[in-house]
Amino acid sequence: MIIALVIKMLLTAVVVIAVTLTVAHVGPRLGGIVAGTPIVLGPAFFFLGREQEAAFIAEAAVSTLHALAATLLFTIAYVLAAGRFAALASLSMALLAWMAGAAVFARLPGGYGIALVTYAAVFALALGLKYWLRLPQARVRAPSRWSDLLLRGVIAGALVGVATTAATQAGPDVSGMLIGFPVGFLVIAFTLHQRFGAPVARATVTTAQSGMLSLVAFAATEAITARALGGIIAFYLALAASLGVSALLLLATRQGHER
Repeated sequence: MIIALVIKMLLTAVVVIAVTLTVAHVGPRLGGIVAGTPIVLGPAFFFLGREQEAAFIAEAAVSTLHALAATLLFTIAYVLAAGRFAALASLSMALLAWMAGAAVFARLPGGYGIALVTYAAVFALALGLKYWLRLPQARVRAPSRWSDLLLRGVIAGALVGVATTAATQAGPDVSGMLIGFPVGFLVIAFTLHQRFGAPVARATVTTAQSGMLSLVAFAATEAITARALGGIIAFYLALAASLGVSALLLLATRQGHER
């Protein structure tokens, strides 16, 4: 089990770092699509697809949908808190919001249907807050530090490794929640807040809320198709759905800028 855990951690960390570096070098058009890839969800469900039964994967995907709704609460709490508090305090409040949301959403009945309705309701709240605050667009461009990349890769690798290696003992609900933990938002928000200040971090986190729809597409496709098609086929369909939504979001953003 230890060897399997280490392999999964290393492979996931490599994927996270490689995708992040690719986004920085391929240009905004292709980079926008690549950035929408499920760099944590993808490796996690790939490993689950190879190791677990279809029913387990479907239930884990529903739990991940609940975790993503809780992650939206995380972003809302951070954006509100960062207007008044320092980075650590703001992220601590956001984490409390995530844990509270995850605990409540995990108890909701109804499978992926209710999970998607819940996400839609929280997303509407996030959009309302976004338009109410009217935060300026983040315009700071800076190369990613290797320390930031390594931190994100290590945390993501640890989560995926633990969630998949201990999946049988932890169960699908716990595994799905761990997979949906907001690793990227934690690292990005803390880094930007410390390096460029709260305004840039708040604007970036707010903008990234729409990009989460590609992750929702991934988890929803897994939840809907895993039982009928099996884990591996569901994984590739979910990856295609995620990339498709990311491409549509990129196209919509570019059309909005051209008007």
